[in-house]
Amino acid sequence: MKALFRVFIWGLIVSFLGSLPLGTLNVAAMQISIQENVLHGIYFSLGSLVVEMIYVRFSLIGIDWIRKQKKLLRWMEWITVGIILALAIGSFIAAMTPHQQKNVMLDNNIHRFLLGLMLSAVNPVQIPFWFGWSTVLFTKNILKPQPSFYNLYIVGIGIGTFLGNLIFIFGGRAVADKLNINQNLINWVIGGIFTITAIIFLIRIFMKKDAVRKFDEVAES
Repeated sequence: MKALFRVFIWGLIVSFLGSLPLGTLNVAAMQISIQENVLHGIYFSLGSLVVEMIYVRFSLIGIDWIRKQKKLLRWMEWITVGIILALAIGSFIAAMTPHQQKNVMLDNNIHRFLLGLMLSAVNPVQIPFWFGWSTVLFTKNILKPQPSFYNLYIVGIGIGTFLGNLIFIFGGRAVADKLNINQNLINWVIGGIFTITAIIFLIRIFMKKDAVRKFDEVAES
């Protein structure tokens, strides 16, 4: 029981800390919570973490298959960059349009849970990230190749990601409400964050420090 609790805590802590740096999903959740409401931001976050948990579970049992899908991962990376740029452009358009307060990319009727599922599904960065951490935990005999360990590990990951996203959801909403920041300024700031994120993605791809290369490095170590 102690060993199971330990792997659960490790999954929770790593996932929580890994969700704190600015990224596509947590910033999008924050923007949704500010421009719509907190519940929609939570729906979006739940959708994204469901995909993350599925990816982790699949990586634990199908790692050999994943290693052969380099072309698919590469396409997913470029799709991710395209989505980030679209979110940035949508924020800038909203900032420059007097009567358009919401990011035009988020101004749709798609349920926020489904939107979180879709955006997370095309984000391949989490695959090598979790493969690397799972390898470390296997090496230290914290994570063991048993269903009970896998299940608690993944539950911990889901809770950790959710807690990290809540900081963005409630924190962003609280700051916006307390400072009474107008929607145009919020769109400019978030558009800038998405632009910087897209640039970082592109640099990693062109410098071959992207998800595909990281996956190979981790697999070979």
